[in-house]
Amino acid sequence: MPHSKKRVVVTRKLPDPVETRMMELFSTVLNLSDEPMSRDQLAKAMQECDVLVPTVTDRIDGALIEQAGDQLKLIASFGTGVDHIDLRAAKARGITVTNTPGVLTEDTADMVMALILAVPRRVVEGNALITAGKWRGWSPTGMLGHRIHGKRLGIVGMGRIGQAVARRARGFGLSVHYHNRKPVHADIEAELEATYWDNLDQMVARMDILSLNCPHTPATYHLLNRRRFALMQPHAYIVNTARGEVIDQEALVEALRERRIAGAGLDVYEHEPEVATGLLDLDNVVLLPHMGSATIEGRQDMGDKVIINVKTFVDGHTPPDRVVETMF
Repeated sequence: MPHSKKRVVVTRKLPDPVETRMMELFSTVLNLSDEPMSRDQLAKAMQECDVLVPTVTDRIDGALIEQAGDQLKLIASFGTGVDHIDLRAAKARGITVTNTPGVLTEDTADMVMALILAVPRRVVEGNALITAGKWRGWSPTGMLGHRIHGKRLGIVGMGRIGQAVARRARGFGLSVHYHNRKPVHADIEAELEATYWDNLDQMVARMDILSLNCPHTPATYHLLNRRRFALMQPHAYIVNTARGEVIDQEALVEALRERRIAGAGLDVYEHEPEVATGLLDLDNVVLLPHMGSATIEGRQDMGDKVIINVKTFVDGHTPPDRVVETMF
């Protein structure tokens, strides 16, 4: 069957050039409303399509995969993370899964640095003061925050994004530390002047700023919890652009409210799109709507990768961004 006849279902609105190219190459069903598909709609799509193109908002669990039609052979996810897909269930059904790694590295690292600057320097509070018409002019003690130059940054997860954050952090005069499953290559460690910590507890207790850049897996679920918050210094800040599930959100709210840590910059949440009311009530947090990778260029690059993965697969070859067994 020629690939122009392959039925591809796209679950969310993608950039126009990406959708146009997919319409040219495949028999593509688009989601023009950009409303997330219901579970029933996902199930129906998976019963009828040859290729599903979901996003991180679609939970493709084992039960949905079990209901999929035999013709579904590829789930080409629009995004880097794959924790929303049951990879074992997909493998059991002979369904290949792909993602879009690498293209979001620089954009996400930029957002990490934006939050690292915004929280200690109280940027959002300052903007609110101006827009509320409450600013009465410069004062020697007005809007005092904390300097980041010379502080210790602890990076949890030293993959592509973690390394990109480290490169930026050096330019701001931060001392780079990191925790990873294993040390990065010695050349990279030397380039970044980074200190490796095998023990996460020991690193957490000594950092001024903690940046979470690890994937959400069973091993990283609630990686930061009440016990680890208790280890942190009261002047320390947390930045999370990874996945909301990596932090115990209830414990985070308690630590922030009781000032056991100084503040947090969050771009992701445990139960998106819900944001805990406790977070909304705090003045020592900066909250963003999961926009770490939200650049026009990044979204276009993601779409291009999806197209390459789908076209390569329907042409009978192994797609370049196949998620392999070692990832789960």
